Amino acid sequence: MERTIFYAPDILITNQLPEEESAHCSRVLRKRAGDEILITDGKGTFVEACITLPHPKHTGVKVQRKYACPKHWQPNIHIAFAPTKNIDRIEWFLEKATEIGIDQVTPILCEHSERKEVKPARLEKILISAMKQSQKALLPRLNEMTPFKRLVEQATASQKLIAHCHNGEKTALTNIPSLQDVIILIGPEGDFSEAEVELALRNGFSPISLGQSRLRTETAALVACHTLHIAER
Repeated sequence: MERTIFYAPDILITNQLPEEESAHCSRVLRKRAGDEILITDGKGTFVEACITLPHPKHTGVKVQRKYACPKHWQPNIHIAFAPTKNIDRIEWFLEKATEIGIDQVTPILCEHSERKEVKPARLEKILISAMKQSQKALLPRLNEMTPFKRLVEQATASQKLIAHCHNGEKTALTNIPSLQDVIILIGPEGDFSEAEVELALRNGFSPISLGQSRLRTETAALVACHTLHIAER
């Protein structure tokens, strides 16, 4: 039976749920003093705790047990994507990628980008909700929107990959020889420009194929994430 998970990043310091989680705990679920709840700090730790002071703004708890919850995938997965004009599609990607398992996401600003800015607070809520729903203890890191040039020049992953639709030799993602620390670039609906692809290649990125179908941005990003999982070895 699945247990409701609460998110409290500072739980081991404060012994208290943040306001939004406190309201859900005391008002929606009507938890009372003495009830046991499960909390995650979003950093890979689960905390079993007993409510000491139910309150809609600052529910107090007593930690009974804490334990690490190792992630079930090996590579450190970082997907950098150009947000779509319809933000619902990107929210869908973030939700599903979190359910599957991802470490880091970065919205990128490209030459053909349809959306020039995002609201990180809203996207963070999507990630938190998906983490709790999928019973995980690791909250993916959401980076600020970053210009394409800065991202490719500063990327430090041991494996740097770019998915694009331009002609040229590409390696299927399933054939990448090792999967340890990887960043994959996913472009906007109009794809990366030729200049962007050339810049990425000059900075150590390798071109990859995600299959024969032409995919929407959010579909390509999710396919990349899922393929990394099933290609683990």
